[in-house]
Amino acid sequence: MRFVLVFVAAAWFAGTGANQSAHAAGDKTIVDLELVLMADASGSIDHDEILFQRQGYASAITHRDVLAAIGSSYYKRIAITYVEWGDESSQEVVVPWTIIDGAETAKAFAKKLMTRPRLAFGPNAIGEALAFGHALIEQNDIKGPRKVIDFSGDSANNWGGVPIEFARAAALADGIVINGLAILCRTCNGRPIDYDLEAAFHALITGGPGSFVVTADNRPSFAKAVRKKLILEIAAVPALGNPYSVASADPSARDASKVGEP
Repeated sequence: MRFVLVFVAAAWFAGTGANQSAHAAGDKTIVDLELVLMADASGSIDHDEILFQRQGYASAITHRDVLAAIGSSYYKRIAITYVEWGDESSQEVVVPWTIIDGAETAKAFAKKLMTRPRLAFGPNAIGEALAFGHALIEQNDIKGPRKVIDFSGDSANNWGGVPIEFARAAALADGIVINGLAILCRTCNGRPIDYDLEAAFHALITGGPGSFVVTADNRPSFAKAVRKKLILEIAAVPALGNPYSVASADPSARDASKVGEP
């Protein structure tokens, strides 16, 4: 029942947010990428960490390198939504689906992101978060050759709701790639990580063609990691002439030292 309710709620959110100025085919807005930013707002994340996550994403989406990546893509626009996740009953859309096609739409998205209060709370329900992101993609009025859930978190533990393996398998079966941002938080909240969080993300959460995990262990590295991740996701462009034939992105084939530099 919970999974069904998630799909119903997501359908309402998805229908309210897409910018209608983009070209559409039938009743679907066409973009290069449908991207759900799924940000950790569980009990281990304090108010300051909510803000630094949002600031990191707001800074990244308006950065010249990210905008250049969007401008170089096939349709020159992406669809993006920002969600905060907590316990099994707390997955909240902070900014609904928005078409980003240049600096102005990116700035508008960033402004909305920074003006909303914290919305999600409670212990980790990663499976529910993935299921919610899956629903947002499946039920929106947008069409893109690539669909990505961009999951961030400081733990790979699940404390109830849909099991991670079920939600992950369902998303992958529908062609959704799950990428990860592992927040190590060694210095930001005093909770040491006693296992390899990046490896746990690879093993339990992320998946799909070209999926990857980036890590951040302090506030400055978080902003840079978000920027790098967005560029890698956007730059996995379809082949010209056949926008629905997508080659797998391979982050190791890029010069990561040059991605998202200030």
